[in-house]
Amino acid sequence: MYSSVEDLSAAAPVTVKTLREMRENGEKIACLTAYDASFAQAQDLAGVDVILVGDSLGMVIQGEKTTVGVSTADIAYHARAVSKGLRRAFMMADMPFMSYATLDLAIENATALMQQGHANMIKLEGGEQQAEIVEYLSTRGIPVCAHVGLCPQLIHKLGGFKVQGREEAAAAQMLRDAKALTDAGADLLLVECVPAALGRELTEQSPVPVIGIGAGSSVDGQILVMHDLMNVLPGQKPRFVRDFSQGTQNVREAFSAYVQAVKSGSYPAAAEQFFAE
Repeated sequence: MYSSVEDLSAAAPVTVKTLREMRENGEKIACLTAYDASFAQAQDLAGVDVILVGDSLGMVIQGEKTTVGVSTADIAYHARAVSKGLRRAFMMADMPFMSYATLDLAIENATALMQQGHANMIKLEGGEQQAEIVEYLSTRGIPVCAHVGLCPQLIHKLGGFKVQGREEAAAAQMLRDAKALTDAGADLLLVECVPAALGRELTEQSPVPVIGIGAGSSVDGQILVMHDLMNVLPGQKPRFVRDFSQGTQNVREAFSAYVQAVKSGSYPAAAEQFFAE
């Protein structure tokens, strides 16, 4: 946790190389979503390593039921705002639904997120069918995070927010997906809602850092939606969500508590993980 913006400005910015070194050194990577400059600065001061401008903004900012309606312009707008609050943290931005359906669309929209949104990396969802897109972007100098497991953009196809990879065939396919995506040049892998054992296997197989959300404790880092961490929204929460606002006096302290829990390995606890049934 940094005491001032001046202290933060003196810290070396997190890069793709930094994330690889953290993995090699066994240091857990703490990631959160953010959507504006103020919360981004609070997260940066708290020591968050990676900030995602996620298409989750469709649900937590715009009030929609899914992420499907979010546009590239939406992400670029929020990413640009977030970038104004950052000094150290690495920022990645989501490629929205159907914004990378073709090579031409992918390069156009990824370029917009980096030029207009100031993103350091883009994130896209899907398995080995996205390998060509990943390679196309990566070989043109665009860092890519590949997202496997539960892919919210496919929610209508999946039939709901469900744990993925519990069946042997599905787990094997996810391992093939991850290998194809990292072989194609993905610099980071995000794994969502899978059994802890599969999260561990994906991490052991991966040549790049693996960030988990509901993917167990053996991955290289954790990510949560900011609003879940602070228990902002009513209703039932996923198993992997913990309210870090309890016992803290402000949002910066909540973010710092999350970072410390990730770094120490105390988050996620066993009760916050999925297991084979």
